[in-house]
Order: sequence, then C-alpha cells, then structure tokens
Amino acid sequence: MFDKPILSLMNTCAKTLITLSTICFLIIPACRNKEAPKVEHQSVKKAASQDDLSLILSFDTLSVAAIKNIVYQQDSLLGKGPDKESNPYYHYYHARKYIFEKKRDSALMAYQKMKGLSPNDDIELLKTYRILNHKMVSGSTVESALMSQIFAALKIAEQAHSRLTYSFYDLLAQAYFQNNNEKKSIEYAAIYFKHNPFNTHPVIKQRYFDISFLLASRLGDFKKMTYYNAQARRLAEQVGDSLAIARTYDNEAQIYSRQLQTAKALASSKIYFNYLKKTNNLNGIAYNNLATAFSQNHEPDSAIKYYHAGIAFEKRDASARQKDIYYNGLIEAYKMKGDFAHALQAADSAYAIELRNYKAIEAVKVAEIHEKYQTEKKDRNIAELNNRNKLNETIIKQQRWTIFLTLLVFMGVVSFLYTFYRQQRLREKNKLLKSENQRLNVEQKMLQAQLNPHFIFNAIANLQSLIASGHVEESVSYLRSFSGLLRGVLEQNRKDFIEIEEEIASLNHYLQLQQMRYPDVFDYKITVDEELDQNETLIPPMLVQPFVENAIEHGFRNITYKGLLTIAFRKKNDLLVIEIDDNGSGLTKKTTEDQKKQSLAQVILKERIDLLFTAKGQKAEFKVKDKGGDTATGVFAEILIPIIND
Repeated sequence: MFDKPILSLMNTCAKTLITLSTICFLIIPACRNKEAPKVEHQSVKKAASQDDLSLILSFDTLSVAAIKNIVYQQDSLLGKGPDKESNPYYHYYHARKYIFEKKRDSALMAYQKMKGLSPNDDIELLKTYRILNHKMVSGSTVESALMSQIFAALKIAEQAHSRLTYSFYDLLAQAYFQNNNEKKSIEYAAIYFKHNPFNTHPVIKQRYFDISFLLASRLGDFKKMTYYNAQARRLAEQVGDSLAIARTYDNEAQIYSRQLQTAKALASSKIYFNYLKKTNNLNGIAYNNLATAFSQNHEPDSAIKYYHAGIAFEKRDASARQKDIYYNGLIEAYKMKGDFAHALQAADSAYAIELRNYKAIEAVKVAEIHEKYQTEKKDRNIAELNNRNKLNETIIKQQRWTIFLTLLVFMGVVSFLYTFYRQQRLREKNKLLKSENQRLNVEQKMLQAQLNPHFIFNAIANLQSLIASGHVEESVSYLRSFSGLLRGVLEQNRKDFIEIEEEIASLNHYLQLQQMRYPDVFDYKITVDEELDQNETLIPPMLVQPFVENAIEHGFRNITYKGLLTIAFRKKNDLLVIEIDDNGSGLTKKTTEDQKKQSLAQVILKERIDLLFTAKGQKAEFKVKDKGGDTATGVFAEILIPIIND
C-alpha cells in the first residue's frame, strides 16, 4: 500500500529524519523531554558533586528536565558570584538557559563570552563545540565553511587529547547526514560511540539501538527494525526517558507503514506527535510524519492540514532552511483529492526548494573537491620540498662531517698541548708542595725537640733535689718513674699525634713525680667528656705538659694552702677544648724570669699550633687568663684545636 507520498517521504525525508528525531536527540540535549523522571534524582545529585566539565559531559545521560534543573541552579548560583563575568561556566549555563527559553541569539552571544585559560584548552573547545552545534540548523545543508571549522576544531581536540573530542565526531556525523553523505555519517557515528565516555550507560545504549533501527530501515529489514525498536523501548523504559519511549512509537509507525498496516502506523504516529505537543517539543519532522501517516491512510484533508502546519512551523524558525518534504507530501495529498492545481503549485515549490538545496549541496561538494585539490597540490609541493630538503641535508651532513673532523683534530691538538702544559705545571706545583711539607715537618720536629729537652731538664733538676735532700728510697722510686716517663716521651717524639689516653698517661706519670717531689703541696684531677673517645681522638704530644709544669713550679710554690690542678678534655662545636685550671698564686706574682719561661713556652706552643692547624686553614688557638680577684686565684688556660679521629 505504498503510494507516492510515503515513497517520496522515505526517499527524501528518511535521510533527514534522524536529524531531529534521533541524532538531534543524541547531540542536542535541548531536544529531549522536559519531564523529570524520579529515577534520575540520584544521578543528578551525583553529577552535581563533580567538576563543571564532568557535570556538563554527563548531560548526555540525563533527561532534559534534569539538565534544565541543573542549568537553572548553576546559573543562579554562579550569577551571584563577584567574578561571574570572568567565569566561563557562568556564561555556558547562562547560554543553556537561553536555549531552554528559545532565545537562540542571546544564547550565541553568551557562548561567545566564554574564555579559557589557554587558546586550546577544554573551555575553549567546549565554547567552539556549542557555537558550531548552534550554527548547524537541524536538517539544513552544512556549508563548506562550517565543515572546515568543525574539522579544524576536531584536529585541535585530537592534538590536545581533550575529553570533548568525541563531541566533534558527533558533529561530523550529523553534518554528513544533513549533507546526504550517509557513508561518512555512519563512519563518524561509529567513531563517536567508540570514544563516548558513557558508551556503557543505558541511555547511550538506547540511542545506539535507535541508530541501528534507522540503518535497518534503509535496508528494509523488518525483522531487525522490530528487534532494535524493542530493545530501544526496553532501555528507554529502564532509564525512565519518556521522550525516548515516545520516539519508539514513531519508529513503530515506520514498521507498520512498510508492512502496509496504515491504521496502526497512524495510531503510533499520533501517540508520538501528541507527546511532543504535550511536552512542547514539536518539530517539523513530527508534522511531516503525522501528515504522511494520514496520507497513507487515505485521509488527504488531515494530511494537507499537517503538511501546512509543518511548513508554518518551519517558517517560524528564521534560522532554519526550507525542506521540500512537506511539498512532496502535499503533491500526493492534493492528487489524492483530485486538486491538481494545488498539486502543481506544491510541485513548483518543491522543485524550487530542491534546486536550491541541490545547489547548496553541490557547492559543498565543489568546495570539498577544491579543498581536496588544494590539499593534493600542497602534498605534491611538500613532497618536492622534502626531496630537495633530503638532498640539501645530505650535502649539509657531508659539510658538517668535514667541519666536525677538522674541529676534532684541532681540538685534539689543543687538548694535547693544554694537557702537557697542565702536567708540567702540576709537577712543578707538586715539587713546591712537597718541599713546603718537608719544611713544615722539620720545623714541627724542631719545635717539639726544643720542648722535650726543656721537660727533661726540669725532671732531672727535680731528681737532683731529691738526692740532695737525702731521700734515697724516694729518689730510686722517682728515678724508676722518670725512666718510664722518659721512655714514653721518647716514643711520642716520633709521632705527630697521639691518643688522648696516651697523653693522660704521660700527664699522670709527670704529676705523680711532681707530687713525690712536693708532697702534700697539691692535688690534681683529670676529666674527659663522655662524647670523646680517648682511644680514637688524637692531639699533638706534650701539648698540655707546659701549662701543668707552670702551674706546679710557679703557681703552687709559695702558697699557704693546698693547691688544686684540674685538667679537662671536652667537645664543643666540633672542636676539642682542653682546660687547665689551678688555684695557685697567679701571673701577677711571678718573677720576671718565671714570666720569660712562661712566654717562651707559649711562643713554642703557638708556633706548633700554627704549623699543625692554622697554616692548613683549620681553627686552633689557646688563651691564658689570670683569675686574680677577691674570691679566686690562679691561672686558667684554654686550648682549642680541631677534633682529629684515628
């Protein structure tokens, strides 16, 4: 029962039917149902907790009512912020609000105010996508300039690995469909679904079955059409999308129409049309489909009514281009009534529109061919330039190798001469350093040798005093201790540094000998900080003995009380501090001769410290202070040298 109106509709309208009834639903959320199913409330709450871009991307999985609710909430919330004009998402939601209010020009101006942080970031791509989508009037031919803009935006999105890339595949699928290039449309639709981040969501799956239904429709496979439509209805009911449910009745009408069940086709088409009318979502295709169903069911008057209503609806949209499907339908309806005059007028109008659309399509094709030619021409020029570049690169490489080898030889000669010169300088410097090191070692040994006879002389003088006093046993004991001490001193004389433990042993020997010489004249105490390891920490030999000798020989000689000598080894800020403290007569009561002896000992000590430490850039010093006062007497000496570990 296929008569000419419905055949014409299937041939000329089927290609554009997907634009508003299915693909428009896939791409333009504003075409969806405005009712808010209760089942989506949790989805909205979950989406509201995501970042703005993720929330916007999730709109594909929500109903129009849910999207509208979010858009109005976000527009109100962001509109109260002090920085709303600089907030790109405020302008986005403001534009979407205008779309819901059918203020397309205001929406476009709002989209254009969106500014990203960089030229090709996601905000700029979102702005570009919405503007391009806005310019693509459903069902109209997409001109070459707009196609070029879509491809340019897609290239930027792919290079930036943007989350919005799949949206531009969607735009291309729609654009090719509107330009009657079904092969390309199907190709980009498949890429779109592959890259869609929600391709496992029931809503996206439901739309997949919508697309599959239309493909089966073109093949005339009623079995597959029935199966895909049933699956689409099941998923639409599962997600609670009333518009998708209603759209399955439109698909069902096509099945009945092809099966020549015109009454059932008309009933299903009415269900779909009445739903769109109830939800204020009517479009020109809906008028055309219902009119075609009336015509197919031999109700020409009703068909003519809805064809004219579709034409009037299309004219109200200033941005839409006229389509000839309504006039083709009117031709058959008027012929059915026998009104051939009006049928001829409709045919003239259909021819004029078809000619205009054909020219537009041809213009697009010519532009594509021209662009392809220019691209191929550029490719040939690029190939020629590449060949020239390869030849030039070969010549340049040869020249570079020649220059490189010349430089390499030159640098080798210079490097050899410089290395030879440096070696000569280093040899001379090493000779000087070796000579200087030998000189310093000789001077240090000489100073140490000056100190040792001085100590031995004093020890022998002490032994002589004991023998003269007639203390034979004490003299023998003193001589035995002195020989042991002398042996230790001679062994230390061969070393630059000795352990603190060894220095303390020598001091104990010396102090015990002095106590034997001056019984009950003084006591002594030697302490070592727990942080110091006596067996690991090193000091120069005979470093402390001159100060100890001065304290005993000069500090304790003419006092009426018992003297006390304290020697302390401690650590302070990575330095070894040696303190020699006595409560003797002090410096002020010394004779001129005693002061000269002390000065000589200090001069020798200073020279030793300079040679061993300060000449090498290390911190070392000693201080001698008279404690003379009302409550304290004696001398306090402090030696600071670096800590040297074995």
